[in-house]
Amino acid sequence: MPLTAPQDIADLLNETRTIALVGISDRPDRPSYGVMKALQDHGYRVLPVNPQIPGEHVHGEFVWDRLSDIGVPIDMVDIFRRSDAVGEVVDDAIAAGAKAIWMQIGVVNDEAAARAEAAGLKVVMDRCPAIEIPRLGLAPIASE
Repeated sequence: MPLTAPQDIADLLNETRTIALVGISDRPDRPSYGVMKALQDHGYRVLPVNPQIPGEHVHGEFVWDRLSDIGVPIDMVDIFRRSDAVGEVVDDAIAAGAKAIWMQIGVVNDEAAARAEAAGLKVVMDRCPAIEIPRLGLAPIASE
């Protein structure tokens, strides 16, 4: 079952340090652009992924083509894609060794969530971490 209890979501966000954000946009008017900045401001390292703009930079970070190209441990994959495109991202997240997947507001894919959970990943659906962090009163992540 996807995480829904406030404490479970808070625990996940407090355990997370590195987030791969799939579906980043380089356009300031897009939600993914603002969410990436909010997550960075909270102290997370956010690695943007978008095959449409690989090699560009968003908020100072190199944009990767795919999750498998990143090459560093990923705690959570934040997904800004249509619900019907989540399955491929989840499979890539499992292959990349991610510990959790987070589907943004309006993004729900029960089949992909079940695959992720079966592979041992924590799952959040239809929520935004940039909204959950202040709602839960989480302190900024301390740099290590």
